Amino acid sequence: MSVHVVGSGENLWSISKLYGVSIKSIVDVNGLSSAAVVVPGLSLYIPDNTLPIRAYRIKAGDTPWKLTQEFNSSLSLIRTANPGLDLNHLRIDQVIYIPSTKKLIITTLGFLVPSAKTATLLSIIDSLSRQITYLAVVAYSFTNEGFAFNEVDDSAIVAKCKQKNIIPLLMIRNYTAMGFNAELAGKVLESPIYRKNLVTSIVKLTTDRGFRGVSVDFEFIPPARRHDFNLFLIELKRSLGNLLLHVNVHAKAADLPTNRIVGAYDYAAIGKTVDLMAVMTIDYGYPGGPPDPIAPYWWVVQVIKYALTKLNPQKLLIAMPLYGYDKDVMTNTTQALSALAAQNQAISKRATIQFDNTAKSPWYRYWSGTKENIVWFEDIRSYIEKYNLIDIYKLVGTTYWQISLPAPQNWAYLSKNITVVKNRFYV
Repeated sequence: MSVHVVGSGENLWSISKLYGVSIKSIVDVNGLSSAAVVVPGLSLYIPDNTLPIRAYRIKAGDTPWKLTQEFNSSLSLIRTANPGLDLNHLRIDQVIYIPSTKKLIITTLGFLVPSAKTATLLSIIDSLSRQITYLAVVAYSFTNEGFAFNEVDDSAIVAKCKQKNIIPLLMIRNYTAMGFNAELAGKVLESPIYRKNLVTSIVKLTTDRGFRGVSVDFEFIPPARRHDFNLFLIELKRSLGNLLLHVNVHAKAADLPTNRIVGAYDYAAIGKTVDLMAVMTIDYGYPGGPPDPIAPYWWVVQVIKYALTKLNPQKLLIAMPLYGYDKDVMTNTTQALSALAAQNQAISKRATIQFDNTAKSPWYRYWSGTKENIVWFEDIRSYIEKYNLIDIYKLVGTTYWQISLPAPQNWAYLSKNITVVKNRFYV
């Protein structure tokens, strides 16, 4: 794996010669709209034959020889990957990079929102089938009395998942035409009768429609309903039995029980109940807010460290955004666009791409007349940093919002460097 950041005056011809790979392969892997133009700061994933690189945090008792044995590597490879590293003076908690034939193994969960373009969605599932463990189908909400219902036909998606050995999950949300509805969640959760209705109807839909589990995404739950949310999850897991229960929670770096966004999430209690918990390490820079990175590295680290004080790392997933936000600097008016669209917009507007070394995230600015826009997005560099965090902290894996948003660099990297767990329910 190589990453090349385009410098001033470079073009794809010179880059292809530098690495000995074809221009077409660089264009295809990176989803470039044309081979004619690149811009300074553009990060390119180069499809070469280098070894995957593991991120490892030194622990007591580690020696250079022991690391070469554990990762099937060599001292010379480790030195090359860590310029200036003194292998004779490794420090506990120091992070080093180890070229290795032993790939990182993770569980992945992709979200997918059904639409009228069913054929396109099925094609996406086909193309990503080796890289997705679970697919959460975002097609379910519930009434004021707690009765879950299907919002759009998803039968073809469930069938395709079974065909491709992907585990389909019914995703239930407190979502209405007005967005996530705090009042709806609060009203149902506080009532034992409505909670029972919700559990019973979710389980029935899950089994009747052929799902292998449930993904819960209740957002902006009133903090007063914290205990009731825990009871709901306990009741739901008990009723699901061997079927999987996955829960999405807003990201936080400390417990804030009265906070309207994160207060209802008791990480420790949730972690005891569920099979998988995903912290939504996305939207630090949120729609309507000031231009900020979507998933800054330093923030993701804080969230992981806090979460690991509450639950087993092998239940914990972090979220990766497959998108960017284009913001009007004066008004904060926000347009969402896929990671690929954000990258290619920078090229079309001849915008130089910057990389924030603290956030470990790319961004650029462009002008429409006198109007300034700033775009934060994700690229191969920011994705690699997040996979390294999964490796360093021994997390079970990651979620992707959402897989219909093109992010070819991410999938190319995942395919070459990481082994994705596939639970063979359908053989």
